[in-house]
Amino acid sequence: MKDICVVTEDRVGLLADISYILGKARVNIDSIAVSSVGGKAVFSIMVKDQEKAKGVLEGNGFSVSSGNVIFVKLEDQPGRLAEIAKLLSGNRISVENLHLVSRDGKNSIVGITVSRPRKAKKLLSGCLIENDLP
Repeated sequence: MKDICVVTEDRVGLLADISYILGKARVNIDSIAVSSVGGKAVFSIMVKDQEKAKGVLEGNGFSVSSGNVIFVKLEDQPGRLAEIAKLLSGNRISVENLHLVSRDGKNSIVGITVSRPRKAKKLLSGCLIENDLP
């Protein structure tokens, strides 16, 4: 299984639309996790045919990332990101890219591209948007 991530504006019917698009293209969803924070929806979808799923969703106007991006939900308070960064660096995991996807005053969603995603997912299991390791 391979993971793809979709980050988009949250709205009613979004899950229905994404699952319909994939189903119509005969892409089976093996696992899915969805989180909504600050008006953004983050979908983490596990599929067998990553390229087909990505192409179909992008063809329907969705922004899709795949590969080593993991999404974490953090309490929106000073120092929380530093704790995560220290945990990763202490385990020899390089942060290659980081984006603040959304925040609502209580929580933030951060997308992180890392050098060792499997290990990072294990270390960050308590705050992952999706907890299923491929």
